[in-house]
Amino acid sequence: MPIPDDVTGEEIDGDVRQELQSLPKGLAEDVSRNLVMVARLIDEDPEGAYAYSKIALRLASRVAAVREAAGFAAYANQKYSEALAEFRAARRMTGNVDLWPVMADCERGLGRPEKALDMAGAPEVHKLDKAGQVEMRLVAAGARRDMGQLDAAIVTLQSPELASNSVQPWTARLRYAYADALLAAGREDEAREWFAKAVESDKDGSTDASDRLAELDGVEFVDALVEDEDEDEVATEAEAEAEDEIETDVETDTEVETEDDDEDDIVEAERTKPVVEADDDDEAPRG
Repeated sequence: MPIPDDVTGEEIDGDVRQELQSLPKGLAEDVSRNLVMVARLIDEDPEGAYAYSKIALRLASRVAAVREAAGFAAYANQKYSEALAEFRAARRMTGNVDLWPVMADCERGLGRPEKALDMAGAPEVHKLDKAGQVEMRLVAAGARRDMGQLDAAIVTLQSPELASNSVQPWTARLRYAYADALLAAGREDEAREWFAKAVESDKDGSTDASDRLAELDGVEFVDALVEDEDEDEVATEAEAEAEDEIETDVETDTEVETEDDDEDDIVEAERTKPVVEADDDDEAPRG
């Protein structure tokens, strides 16, 4: 697949670049450029990212960073079985537990929420940093909801991180998940409160909390473009009706004028009709 000229491969993370140093220089450059394309496309064009990840995987399947990138590209395309296999391979290579939450979420994607819950209670979770632990909590709550356990999902999300006023990269998503679970349980007033808190902490628009909040408040958003098109359509119809009325008036006036002209012609003809005088032969006989 073609790669833009502005992609040099130097854009990748330093740790990944160091991993690629085990490869020949030319090969390392090709792999790094494909990895850059994976990172560039994974949000807006997951299929394209997946295609580039397969090329990188073919070139350097023994590099953990490549296996991890391939896993995320597969995950973005909901290829959960493939993603899980790649994440497991990357974890075996590095011994790192950072991928534990996303691996558990792959289990959910495969229809195995019980397995995801087992992973949420595994010793590996204690080795995660704060962000990883919050992510694991989100996955566990999702698994509870998959199993129809709404109240348990709500309790799972109740944590010091949720109650904290400190805004972290994961705060908006945690508050959003809690609000969504409350709403699913029919606790609308509480859900509205937490959607509002999610909006406050969602500085980069990572959730649609503002839309959900507006929906609860009964606010409807009208597409300005559609509204303009509707107004133009109404104006066009009004203009067409006005033109039709003008044409009708003109036709009516024309008919009236034609009738008046015909009457005038008749009167004029009568006025100018020659008078016929009686011939001498027609005079009455004298007595």
